[in-house]
Amino acid sequence: MVTVTRAAIVSSRRITGLSADVIAEHVADLGLLWHECHQAKLVSRPRQRAVGAGAKHRLVFVDRLLATLVRLRHAAPHDVLVCWFEVACSTITRAVGEVRPLLAERGCTVSPGVRLRTLAEVVDHLGASGQTGIIDGTGIRVRRPAAGRKDRDVFISGKNKQNAVRTMALTDQNGRMLFCSPTRPGSCADITHARQLDLVKLLVDGPAVEILTDAGHQGLAAQTSGRVVTPPHRKFRKNAPDRYEERHERQRKAHSSRRIRVEHGIARLKNRRALARHLGRREHISDSVQAVAGLLSQQQAADLDPRRQR
Repeated sequence: MVTVTRAAIVSSRRITGLSADVIAEHVADLGLLWHECHQAKLVSRPRQRAVGAGAKHRLVFVDRLLATLVRLRHAAPHDVLVCWFEVACSTITRAVGEVRPLLAERGCTVSPGVRLRTLAEVVDHLGASGQTGIIDGTGIRVRRPAAGRKDRDVFISGKNKQNAVRTMALTDQNGRMLFCSPTRPGSCADITHARQLDLVKLLVDGPAVEILTDAGHQGLAAQTSGRVVTPPHRKFRKNAPDRYEERHERQRKAHSSRRIRVEHGIARLKNRRALARHLGRREHISDSVQAVAGLLSQQQAADLDPRRQR
């Protein structure tokens, strides 16, 4: 039964959102790393028996990875995965908890063998390639914190009036995902989040890079000597000639048409049910966001690889 389930998941891209080749790459890259982490955990704790003794894993690493991919893609309940893989619910929970951080640490793939893990690496990549970056913040709904918690109000988004966390997505001019930041509580403004990530310092001290943003980042343009480009200001009165209004509208639409690529990238993130509304622990949402961003970028790199299009 497990073999049939494994074959069905790998053969259908609709289940995980990844092709069989990309899944095979993850198995090859993460399998040894997971085994090393598991052995280190066994050696570090006091034992009464030798390493290797005791019960053996019924869920091999390939199945652990597939269960995590299905969980991220469809937010499938653990009870469903239990029926598919014929193991206990605690085994599925442990498997997802072990594999998800490994996926998040991989970063975003821009080409075979080249990954970007930090915002500094992304800025250097944009400067070396001469591309334009686009950033935007997005909110992900989460469970309401328990009553009596001191920081309960910080998760309320003033924009959506919902309990949420926010992450900053950065894509290139073609909409390819390059970076997703760790999450912040929903009350954190986009410009504050960008400053906490040291975006201003990276742009001032780093290569000349153009970053397109929305009106929520207006203050960054002056701090970065114009490297952050925001929508044009309305600098004329209401009764100004019509040509002023027409020119402003043309400039605004031109900026929006360039910045729309990041909206498409965020939409692809939200197609993963785990990010449409996160029902798990809020401590795990950062790993989920970064893991999904890495999976999407690696699949995009595989789809654009000319060696696989032959």
